Amino acid sequence: MTRYLLAGGGTAGHVNPLLALADLIRAEESDAEIVVLGTREGLEARLVPERGYELVHIERLPFPRRPNLAALRFPVRFARAVRETRALIRERSIDVVVGFGGYASAPAYRAGAKEGVPVVIHEANAKPGMANKLGARSTPYVAVTFEGTPIDGARVTGMPLRPEITGLDRAGLRASAREHFGLDPEKRTLLVTGGSLGARAINRGISGSAAEIVASGVQVLHIWGGLTEVEDPGVPGYTVIPYCDRMDLALSACDLAVSRAGSTTVSELAGLGIPAVFVPYSYGNGEQRFNAAGVVSAGGALMVEDEELTPEWVRGTLLPLVRDEVRLAAMSERARGAGTLDGTARLLELVREALAAR
Repeated sequence: MTRYLLAGGGTAGHVNPLLALADLIRAEESDAEIVVLGTREGLEARLVPERGYELVHIERLPFPRRPNLAALRFPVRFARAVRETRALIRERSIDVVVGFGGYASAPAYRAGAKEGVPVVIHEANAKPGMANKLGARSTPYVAVTFEGTPIDGARVTGMPLRPEITGLDRAGLRASAREHFGLDPEKRTLLVTGGSLGARAINRGISGSAAEIVASGVQVLHIWGGLTEVEDPGVPGYTVIPYCDRMDLALSACDLAVSRAGSTTVSELAGLGIPAVFVPYSYGNGEQRFNAAGVVSAGGALMVEDEELTPEWVRGTLLPLVRDEVRLAAMSERARGAGTLDGTARLLELVREALAAR
């Protein structure tokens, strides 16, 4: 029996690949023991127990960015987190630590190294976070989602994705997926989404042209998200929903997607061969622009800025694209060539390699 400690969390970009790997381990190793290390504040606090995995809490420890009182306290708090994680590794006889970035990962990497347990790191974004950059210095087992991610010696495995996505039969589900959302099963369909929290620029930039889009013969499924109050333009054929708990059906329904460029979103769209227009989030460390760069350069997607989402852009760029069946087919093939759906299996191979080398 192998005992795994999976560490990470905070955002969906850290939690979802962790859960994808956990699910594959559970499917292939019925006797495996899986413990997840996370915080009480992150999404893992809800998502991990919901999926049926044990979650052990650790203090949320942001890396200090400037000299202040929190920075002075950080070394002591970090050392305590490492001690607690080392104790967990010993008590549970952990065989391997697998980290996905986020606040829980850095103590896990240090604890695993001190306990002589192999450490495997997965970096979701093309621009790596601090925990993974530092952790990668002490292990040869580093996986990345995107080619060109600046971590020396890293192997490109792709993004661990949910089985609902990796096994998705888009063509077979297209008609029923459209009917699920009240759409015409025969009409060209545009998917618009800014992620679970939404994106004000995407929401208003596209919905403001709702009448013109629908008049062109294109129907829209717009997942508004939770960042701003839902605004339905009230145009038949333009369907607005606040959230979507069946993204597999939303992805099956569409011919083209307009979305943010989070690493999971880029990986799912490219792996499934869905042509996309990526609108990278312009704040933070700018990783979304890097996430989308590969599929854009391959010709499987376009990239536009928030401020470009005007009625003129919709009229001059978006509508000609979504109505061009030949161009969409070519983009689909190029997107698929730039993506992969086997990232979970490839990461698990790396984990088993680390275990075999103990």
